[in-house]
Amino acid sequence: MPQDLKSAPRADHLASARRTLSLEIEGLKALMASLDGPFTEAVEALGTVAGRVVVTGMGKSGHVARKIAATLASTGTPAQFVHPGEASHGDLGMIVNGDAILAISKSGEVSELYSIISHAKRFAIPLIAITQERASALGRAADIALLLPKAEEACPNNLAPTTSTTMQLALGDAIAMALIERKGFSAKDFKVFHPGGKLGAMLTHVGEIMHSGDELPLAGPDMPMSEALLVMSQKSLGCVGVVDEAGHLLGMITDGDIRRHAGDGFLQRRTAEIMTAKPITVGPEMLASEAVKILNEKKKTNLFVVEDGKPVGVVHIHDFLKIGVV
Repeated sequence: MPQDLKSAPRADHLASARRTLSLEIEGLKALMASLDGPFTEAVEALGTVAGRVVVTGMGKSGHVARKIAATLASTGTPAQFVHPGEASHGDLGMIVNGDAILAISKSGEVSELYSIISHAKRFAIPLIAITQERASALGRAADIALLLPKAEEACPNNLAPTTSTTMQLALGDAIAMALIERKGFSAKDFKVFHPGGKLGAMLTHVGEIMHSGDELPLAGPDMPMSEALLVMSQKSLGCVGVVDEAGHLLGMITDGDIRRHAGDGFLQRRTAEIMTAKPITVGPEMLASEAVKILNEKKKTNLFVVEDGKPVGVVHIHDFLKIGVV
């Protein structure tokens, strides 16, 4: 390490971090206040694209563009990133009629973007710009220009892209979320693009993991507990659902109910005498994350899954643990 750096006074890192965050927050506030008609126009234009949204940018703006493309693609808007430096070497073929281009550049004067701009004009491909300069080459060429407000970079020299890239990223998120709402993109749709990992598990529906059919532990209200215990043991789910002649769920018997009523004559008592009436139930379309929340809040280990009042399945806390939802 150079001697002059070794002897330099120790910086106040916390003060530096707070200054950085403060400047970026101010930039985001200015961005929020600046949103107007062009933002709505951009969302409508992107929401009606028949092909893909091609997101592009150079340098730090390129890294932001990659993230925006990934967010759009994962939330129901087909999108891809095209590197502007590669575009003039064959990748322009990735951009075709029916697509739209979302180009990002703070200055709007990045030479690598010129081939994409020319391509957009030649084939009448809609061009949406995110830039700070309306009078720039990109700003002038754009069909819709989303202008970033002037804001101080968090860099002490006001050079390294920091506040500006934060605003770019936030604006991309705002576009993606507005498109989600425009399309009515649901949690069920979201799971199609996120089948793996913890997120995929949280978006699993109860009906996908419940025990059903012959696995259901069911008994009539007049069944002796001696027989109900056999049903509970055979199904190995730690509970029995009590149903009427029409198949509607009347109550539920768990290990806790058995302990509370254990005593002389227990085996001869009827299920209707032991059950907990009107137990907590869920529907098959409920998200696994919501069902686990109910189990935890109510301190339960089982839930019956019902449709039209009739049990169609049972879920156990272990079923959620197996798929990674806790």
